[in-house]
Amino acid sequence: MGNCCSSGSNESDPFAQPGRRLGTTPAAPASASVPPAAAGKSSSPRKVGGPPRTLGGGGASGSSPTTTTPGAGAGAGEGGGGDGDDARKRAAAAAEARFQQSRTGGGKLKTQLDQQRAMTDAAALKQASETERRQREVDQSTAALNHS
Repeated sequence: MGNCCSSGSNESDPFAQPGRRLGTTPAAPASASVPPAAAGKSSSPRKVGGPPRTLGGGGASGSSPTTTTPGAGAGAGEGGGGDGDDARKRAAAAAEARFQQSRTGGGKLKTQLDQQRAMTDAAALKQASETERRQREVDQSTAALNHS
């Protein structure tokens, strides 16, 4: 507790020195110091290997499941950014493939979900009341067995 409330003998008060005015900055050094080990490496430019890759590319070869030739298809006559259009086409094709897969596949849970979505409000209320009625019958039979 003495650290917060008392003044130490070896620490000076931070408010004892005059501050600086708003809008002024301390003097910046003329140039940044660079370590000698890093200075030798900076003379040669860094090289990043390989051709540029687009999102959705498959591995190092750059092939994707839906390969298209650049410049072919709907956006060929626009004269825009060829790689950007190609990437958009591949992304759209991948999204379409995911959509088709989600419609066809599924399993047990998907079929149950589809049945629930297809039900109207009246059908859902009727199913809920049937479930409650069955539960009451089970409870009554259990109470009758426990009573006797």
